[in-house]
Amino acid sequence: MSKALLAAAKMYDDPRFLSKSEIRIYKNKLRRERIIRRQKLALALAAAVVVFVFSFLLSTLILDAQSDEYAPEFKYYKQITVHSGDTLWDIAAENISYDHYSDIASYVAEVSCINNLPENCNILAGESLIIPYYSAEFK
Repeated sequence: MSKALLAAAKMYDDPRFLSKSEIRIYKNKLRRERIIRRQKLALALAAAVVVFVFSFLLSTLILDAQSDEYAPEFKYYKQITVHSGDTLWDIAAENISYDHYSDIASYVAEVSCINNLPENCNILAGESLIIPYYSAEFK
């Protein structure tokens, strides 16, 4: 039975267009379609839950943010006074932490930036400089 015939039968509400068996067959077809639609929806929802749980477990197992031996180091600043004969490179060599800087040049560049010193600047005895350092102790 076509949808047009079914629509005409419903519109005129005339039993001569549809027999009882045709109505029963059509209702069973609609019921089966609803069941299949619900089953597809349930399957998609179950698949989404499985993917979410799998990705969540995988990410927590793989992405371990810190190891058990990790001890954080905090960056602090201290003020020092330049003595006679000191250069910026000598001060940097005494205070650099190679865990946080790749070379002395990067440490000197940071000290120069903090103290607003131009490149290759001579520092004078008695000047005060702010230099960064790292410590595991939280202050």
